Amino acid sequence: MTLRLDRLAFALPLIGLGVLAFIYGDFALQWQPVPAWVPARAALAYATGVVMIATGVGLLFARSAALATRVLFVYLLIWFLLKVPPLFTAPLFEANWLGDGELAMLVAAGWVLFASSTGRRDDRAMKAVRFLFGFSLLPIGLSHFFYLQPTVGFVPSWLPFRTFWAYLGGAGHIAAGLGVIFGVVPRLAATLEAAMIGIFTALVWLPGVIAAPTNRLQWTAMFMSWIIAASAWVVAGGLSTTKPVGDDLAVKVPPGASISPPTTAVRQP
Repeated sequence: MTLRLDRLAFALPLIGLGVLAFIYGDFALQWQPVPAWVPARAALAYATGVVMIATGVGLLFARSAALATRVLFVYLLIWFLLKVPPLFTAPLFEANWLGDGELAMLVAAGWVLFASSTGRRDDRAMKAVRFLFGFSLLPIGLSHFFYLQPTVGFVPSWLPFRTFWAYLGGAGHIAAGLGVIFGVVPRLAATLEAAMIGIFTALVWLPGVIAAPTNRLQWTAMFMSWIIAASAWVVAGGLSTTKPVGDDLAVKVPPGASISPPTTAVRQP
């Protein structure tokens, strides 16, 4: 089995986040909001590091990929659920929806990886992935408008018209989300989303890591941004480009049966 680049791109930052868990004995900052009162919190942080490193490495090898995707999907789902309570306690706080949107992208990618490990394509599952992924992009795009000034601050200072780029990024996330939801070139939309976040990672967080190599936030943010971009790439690979014409009219034939071409009989009076 040839290792797919999108799977490699997803596995590497996952391993990186696991390594950070071991270095700091803690979770991934605001992306893993585990309360301080949780018993044995540090031990749990180390355990998550083990899970991330093990599943990340497992994705790289054919023999372990199936088990890794199963464990990873459950882990990502739990990770996502940690961010759900704030949606009910503060539903009008857009940042809560932004955080859930980012983690929903990871869940969608984990779902695609899990489905691919079975070797069978489930169209209903892929439709659910499409909607989950598409809707997750909407609050990410809206955050550019709700938090315009902080977003402008992320745009590299050497770029002109920084406010324009902030607006364009927000519009791009929303357009990609709508394209995926409504099936308008969904694979292209998800691929462009991956490219956009990948460029953001390279222009913003990578220089931050280079400038402050001992800064935990910079490393965590870079790995999170990287894995979010990789998630979009993984999802893009699981989406169909087009739906075959007449697919809804296809006739299912039992195994072993044959279809004879239609004949026209002319009756003589």
